[in-house]
Amino acid sequence: MNNVSKKRKIFIVLCVVVFFVVFILPIIKNDFDKIIYDKTFSILSNPDNKVYMDELVKYGRQNNINVEVSYADDLEAMDVLKEEEYDALWMSNSIWLYMLDGVKVINSKSISVNPVVMGIKKSKAETLGFVNNNIYNKDIMNAIKDGKLKYVMTSVTKTNTGLTAYLGFLNSLAGSPEILSMEMLDNEDLKNNLKSLFSGVERVSGSDTFLEDMFLSSDSYEAVIASESSLININKKLVSNNKEPLYLLYPVDGVAINDSPFAYIDHDQNKLEQFNKLQSYLLSNESQKKLQEFGKRTWYGGINLKANKDIFNPSWGINTSKYLIPLKYPSKDVMNKALAIYIDELRKPSSVAFCLDYSGSMYGSGETELKNAMKYILNKDEASKDLLQFSENDLITVIPFNSHNYEILKSKSGTDTVDLIHTIEGITPGGGTNIYDCAIEALNQVDSVTNDYTKTVILMTDGESNTGSYQTLAKEYKSHKNIPIYSIMFGNSNDEQLNEIARLTNAKVFDGKTSLIRAFKEVRSYN
Repeated sequence: MNNVSKKRKIFIVLCVVVFFVVFILPIIKNDFDKIIYDKTFSILSNPDNKVYMDELVKYGRQNNINVEVSYADDLEAMDVLKEEEYDALWMSNSIWLYMLDGVKVINSKSISVNPVVMGIKKSKAETLGFVNNNIYNKDIMNAIKDGKLKYVMTSVTKTNTGLTAYLGFLNSLAGSPEILSMEMLDNEDLKNNLKSLFSGVERVSGSDTFLEDMFLSSDSYEAVIASESSLININKKLVSNNKEPLYLLYPVDGVAINDSPFAYIDHDQNKLEQFNKLQSYLLSNESQKKLQEFGKRTWYGGINLKANKDIFNPSWGINTSKYLIPLKYPSKDVMNKALAIYIDELRKPSSVAFCLDYSGSMYGSGETELKNAMKYILNKDEASKDLLQFSENDLITVIPFNSHNYEILKSKSGTDTVDLIHTIEGITPGGGTNIYDCAIEALNQVDSVTNDYTKTVILMTDGESNTGSYQTLAKEYKSHKNIPIYSIMFGNSNDEQLNEIARLTNAKVFDGKTSLIRAFKEVRSYN
């Protein structure tokens, strides 16, 4: 073969390859992507469903459906859906489906039901006369009002469990009306009763998962408000560790109940067949039986004489032969007003101290981020957009630090923060880092007030503490028991040091490296 023929063949081959790469390969790739996309089914789920999600994913795989799951609490999910697209929602409560803006959901069905109740250490419940008796919401309120009962719960403004618990008490103490109206919320006696109820709060968690961990990590808490399945899980762990279980209270005048809706987001009819398969599987006898093993009720009205007594244990106060009177949820407008009243008037006031890192490594972008985040959280108009604002009765302390503590800054009230913001913005970074001495001073500051306040320390740092010692903090903490020190890490902060502080104080660490303001939003739901 001569050279001309060889070159012609090479040229033809190259042309074919180029044609394939430029024209044919993209078509094949698009078809492949379409096949994958069509078989991928995305679900936005409440974290409460994690216990069963592996089963759903496994079923999907067996039926050529690639189930992808993201998690967000019901209230957070409403914001997530404004920015991201999903095929289905598996939430805790149907009330949030009706509060979605710009998202159409169809074919919603309840997968299980889960009452939101209070669990009290059984010996304490016996002392209060709650065991084997009909209990009303006012009985619980009176025990709290008389100083006989303290409890922990999830955030009213950021979690479904916290908000539905609040709405349950609100509806009951308003006299269990057919429809809760705006005018009823203005009743001063109702507000005073609710204020007495929330005066018993010792700690607040921004998530149901952390609430369980927080409660189990300390023997000092005597009661917790959570979903029934969560309380069953807590009791299993308490019993396995030879500890006293909780006794669950089901007020006869109304209980908040989550109905766990699985709903289709109506934006792509091609996915409806996949949704129907997944929903049918969740409602199948196989799934319903397994859900019961996780403490989920798969029957309605509360009555099931054949319920597994090892799970729905009568000695824990769980009675599956008794009808539960469900809470009647109010309209969106009434709910929003109820939230505003809670924040401004009912919520137990907070004593919060911020430790702000102004070491030399903060100079530049870190300093700007920190100041912007503090301006956001301390500005009532801005923070109120996310229901994170401080109330007039809150106490705010700010302690800037590097290798030593700066002057301690305080606001006149939780809403009078203009001077505080101005001072924070005027501080210049420099020097080393000592997170421990600032944490100790912050503990002293928040603990100098009465127990009428919830007490929290929020530590923010971008680096590793090169002065001070954990041992000194641990020794000092013995006199400030049950005050959490939450940390927000950003920059090159030392995870090990911050997690050590979190373990000591039964708290947690938040990652602010991607978005400091987002981390602020999360940590605010824990105090």
